[in-house]
Amino acid sequence: MSIVNIVLGLLGLGLVVFFHELGHFIMARLAGVEVEEFSLGWGPKLAGFKYGNTIYRISAFPIGGFCRMKGEDSYRKAMEQGLDEFPKEPGSYFAAKPLKRIMIALAGPLMNVVFAIIVFSAVFAIGYSVQSWGNRIVLASEFSGENYPADVAGLKSGDAIVSINGDSVSSFAEIQEAFALSAGRPMELGIDRTGNRLDLRVVPSMDKESGAGKVGVYAWIDTRIDDLSPAGPARLAGLQAGDVLLSANDFDFSHSAALYDYLSRERPERVRVVYQRGESIGEAPLILVYEPDGSTDLGVLWSRITLEIKATGPVDALARGWSETVKTIGATFRGIGSLFMGVNVLRAVSGPARITWMVGQIAADGFSAGLASGITVSFNFLAVLSIGLFAMNLLPIPILDGGWIVLFIIEAVRRKAAKVKTVLRYQTIGLVAIAALFLMTTVGDILFFSGR
Repeated sequence: MSIVNIVLGLLGLGLVVFFHELGHFIMARLAGVEVEEFSLGWGPKLAGFKYGNTIYRISAFPIGGFCRMKGEDSYRKAMEQGLDEFPKEPGSYFAAKPLKRIMIALAGPLMNVVFAIIVFSAVFAIGYSVQSWGNRIVLASEFSGENYPADVAGLKSGDAIVSINGDSVSSFAEIQEAFALSAGRPMELGIDRTGNRLDLRVVPSMDKESGAGKVGVYAWIDTRIDDLSPAGPARLAGLQAGDVLLSANDFDFSHSAALYDYLSRERPERVRVVYQRGESIGEAPLILVYEPDGSTDLGVLWSRITLEIKATGPVDALARGWSETVKTIGATFRGIGSLFMGVNVLRAVSGPARITWMVGQIAADGFSAGLASGITVSFNFLAVLSIGLFAMNLLPIPILDGGWIVLFIIEAVRRKAAKVKTVLRYQTIGLVAIAALFLMTTVGDILFFSGR
């Protein structure tokens, strides 16, 4: 993990957390609760000023921010004075009506949703391009011998998936996303099979490693070379961009999955490749090196399709941003639910270190393709991360916003505040739960970075 990636990751993660705290700040002011301090970043104060009763500051570490409201330290005062209820000083957090406190607690997560809508809408307004394979598929069962949902549904290699649940699709990226977000849910597929239209239904199974839906299909990737690595086996053998590979050691194939399956099974060090270049047929000798799992790098990039995605105007951009946000919220809560369905939590849940790395890596990869691409890809991922923060904070776990909301709802129904000791016990349970989650995700992060 490079220093640049770490910095980019911290800045991105900090921006999402800052918007969360900004939501609490705005609603607290609207509810008449005094905000004593509002900071961009954590740690020692670098600069700041006081306006009204609030100190606005910039802190040393750009990892979010905080909003400290009057009365939030009521725990200490209540314990020191042996009180049954939190002190309710004028303008303090606990002096506000339960409904106002609910709105303040809810405002942080909701601001994360607003952030996502703004970002998604801006991304659609600016437009971006996606490189992917086409919508033809290859059955994974042809290579593994296992039976997958695709086989049960009646799909065949060479089929083109042209629609999913009534929405047209033209790339494998769209197909992959739809399946990944739909574990256990029936999906209606429109199929083009050699010119004939078929309607099939598939139910993706759940991948226990990631919680994503799995159907058992690969992209049908034609073996036309788009680009070559400078010192890869293909270039050293004399192959060129535009060449179409036809066979390897007399083994014929029509897509890359069949080629790689042959190579991983047989592991030939020397491969005589037959290829077509224009109207002529040629041969090239490849010398390959294999990984322990049988994979090998030919040093080629197969031809892909480029999709240009852009809204037709501001209204369409906003509509798409809203739709993408709603879809992401649904997928996030389904993902949380999958954690209780036998998913490998150490793999499926990321801790702070891995999230920081992911944000930084995605940003670095995006910027390597250009400034516009870097900004688009980075903010798109931050919008998804913001939705994750929204969903996690609304869980009814003590210490989190959702836990406070539960307490305040009970107080509003009972018309009586919970005793200090009750709240402290409740929060202790939350602290233990959060500590356990932090420990678990940290172990997962360690395994991830160690390659295990």
